[in-house]
Amino acid sequence: MRHIEALRHEFASQGHDVRVLAPVDPVDKLSARLHRGAWPQEREVPDWLVPLGRTVGIPANGAVSNLSLTPYGVSMLRRELRTGGYDVVHVHEPVAPAVSWDALMSCPAPLVGTFHCYSTNAITNNFAVLAGARRRMNRLRVRIAVSEAAAWTGERFFGGRYRIIPNGVAVPDAIPEPRTGGDAPLRIAFVGQAVERKGLPVLLRAFEALRAHVPAELTIVGATPEEVEPLLLDGRDGVSVLGRVDDATKVAALQAADVLAAPSLGGESFGMVLTEAFAAGLPVVASDIAGYADVVRDGVDGLLVPRGDAAALGEALRSLALDPERRVRLARAAAERARRFAWPRVAAEVLEAYEDAIAVGEPEGALKRAAVRIGALPADLEPRRPAQRVPSIERSPQPVAQRPAAVLARRVGAGVAGAAVVAGAALAVDRIGPERIGDALLAATPPLVLVALALMCLSMVVRAAAWHQILRAAVQGAPHPRLRDALQGTMIGVLMSATLPARLGEPARAVIVARRIGRPRDGLPTVLGTIVSQTLLNIAALVLLGAIMFASLDMFDGHEGGLIGFALLPVVIVGVVLGAPAAVAGGGGMARSRRLRAWARQARGALQRVRSGLLVFRDPKRGALATVAQLLAWVIQWLSCYVLLVAFGLDDRAGLGAAAAVLFAVNVSAVLPATPSNLGVFQAACVFVLTKGYGVSVEDALGYGIILQAVEMATAFVMGVPALLGEGVSWRDIRMRAMHAAPVELAPLPRSEQREAVEV
Repeated sequence: MRHIEALRHEFASQGHDVRVLAPVDPVDKLSARLHRGAWPQEREVPDWLVPLGRTVGIPANGAVSNLSLTPYGVSMLRRELRTGGYDVVHVHEPVAPAVSWDALMSCPAPLVGTFHCYSTNAITNNFAVLAGARRRMNRLRVRIAVSEAAAWTGERFFGGRYRIIPNGVAVPDAIPEPRTGGDAPLRIAFVGQAVERKGLPVLLRAFEALRAHVPAELTIVGATPEEVEPLLLDGRDGVSVLGRVDDATKVAALQAADVLAAPSLGGESFGMVLTEAFAAGLPVVASDIAGYADVVRDGVDGLLVPRGDAAALGEALRSLALDPERRVRLARAAAERARRFAWPRVAAEVLEAYEDAIAVGEPEGALKRAAVRIGALPADLEPRRPAQRVPSIERSPQPVAQRPAAVLARRVGAGVAGAAVVAGAALAVDRIGPERIGDALLAATPPLVLVALALMCLSMVVRAAAWHQILRAAVQGAPHPRLRDALQGTMIGVLMSATLPARLGEPARAVIVARRIGRPRDGLPTVLGTIVSQTLLNIAALVLLGAIMFASLDMFDGHEGGLIGFALLPVVIVGVVLGAPAAVAGGGGMARSRRLRAWARQARGALQRVRSGLLVFRDPKRGALATVAQLLAWVIQWLSCYVLLVAFGLDDRAGLGAAAAVLFAVNVSAVLPATPSNLGVFQAACVFVLTKGYGVSVEDALGYGIILQAVEMATAFVMGVPALLGEGVSWRDIRMRAMHAAPVELAPLPRSEQREAVEV
């Protein structure tokens, strides 16, 4: 909206009559509910604005888009377009529902469209194509894209011709001169929401590492303290959080900084925050992504670093802190670059687009005019330019990992795995019969299912008690880990493991506890090491379950080899963790690359701290308590699985041995989870064990697997949700913590640079 307001102001100052048709959200509770708790900014409605009703906040492209979806908005739009007598109508983001989408077909005046979004999502864009987007886009006489990235999206999915006119920025007559002194802390600014796409956790990890090398301060604009707090590992030392502020406060924060950090992870079509920094005379350290690379000239007015690489971001910021002269050169180039995006120049280019649209006129002949009116022919009267598979413009931070063959293989593998799960489930249901599966589910005794749920919840509490003993042995000094800390972390970890792939519950619970016992940056590797201790105990439990399983069977039809192979995977993983420090020590010294040697030193130190989590086995008392509690938790889970067999009336064929076999199989198959909660694979493991080993019918085994996983999921939510509320964080916060939990270390400076740093 700021873009449209600024453009209107430029045109009005030149004597043009401009009206803006846009939705307006009143400041009330309904608006907050429709926007995920965010309240709209209170402001007067100017006389040049035609309100089109409320908006709804819709998650899209890694952020939240405010869209007008009401019939009232469409009705008001059509009435105004019919009676307004406009010479030209400018539609922003034409593909967005419902106002812009409708304007493409209901407007009688010449149409100009600006495409702001960069998106590679084939699903959502092709859905728009199926809904008629290409025909509607044909109604545009001129198509504008704010960047090459936005033009790529249009050419890839909708076709047509695009002229690049960037977003504008207010450039003051006198841009402040950069600070030249090198003795003050490096002042870093971040402007953006606390959404994953903006990469704030990456910047926080980089800043925490940077502070160990140079004095630095970080000012965060656009995110609230409540949103930032859960993402911090080392507290708010040196971090100022201004929250959602007005434009004047934002500009003041930029002018007080030395550099802007823009660590976005993708999905940016232009990045207005970059040009706002240029207008404040700031150089930029930004992710090397499509959209940002159109604005920042690497090494001229800013630095580009690989996306998601906190160490590279920290090193780039450190280089500017230690080289004030270079920072000043970049700042002056940034101020000069800002002139390209000044509103007078941008408005002149947009006005030229309007004049070109009006000059197109109407086609000759009633048939062609009708075809243009319905979008069958392009309104620019140029030959049709269809959508085409243009080459990707992504600037990968890891070229080797992003080779086309590797990308294709990864996507094909993920697609095949997903299709296999869906196809297998559909085939199983079709082969068994939905009625028979339904009968098996209805046969379960509800009170016994609740008993199984209670036992499963109790097993999680006992697991937390075992972890508490391990934590007490591993974490030296005050404050000591409390049982409550272990319970809180365990419950949240169980919830995250149940709702996310890749076992993100483990780092999630480690971060929860590390934040409660001191400085997370130092304590997190040790806490992660305690999870390795639990893994060793889990392996011992799996060995015992496997022994019980095989003892309860006369033969396993030759299928036991596969389960044994799966059972060895955790042993291999733990062996790698325990032996990695020695391996890294051997290889790091031989490496010729300075960066590789530095990485080896950091990895060796981190892994050695992980091994400190195994100290519980040196303490006979705590080691015995942890072992007994962990094995007791498995026994309780085993009983829960058996109670469910009784609930299904299967205990005459499948007793305690079958319950052990089920618990063994589902845990072994979950070592490398293919889906959240290993959905599909979980049921397949139950069916395999019960049918092959104990003669249970497929429909009963599948029904049992469904209910067992439902009990596990219910356990995760019953215990995890209250823990989240008690922690005062959201599921999204924990997810972002888990994905960006690992602290980073910056590579040591060469000796010459170290001497220069000391002199500064």
